[in-house]
Amino acid sequence: MTTKKAEGAKNPSFESARDELARIVQQLEAGGLSLEESLALWERGEGLAAICQGWLDTTRARLDQAKAPD
Repeated sequence: MTTKKAEGAKNPSFESARDELARIVQQLEAGGLSLEESLALWERGEGLAAICQGWLDTTRARLDQAKAPD
């Protein structure tokens, strides 16, 4: 794995994390997975949700800073 790919896996873009999270939700909703598979997907989804929330929090802070009077 290249360094850029490793960084992307560790710190994916908001869009990448959101898209992977959506795929995980679809898999979990479809069912047919073992308990272990479901648990692994759930844990990955929790991590991705936290990444998305981090992006949103950072963006909100940047917007608030940009709107703040000088």
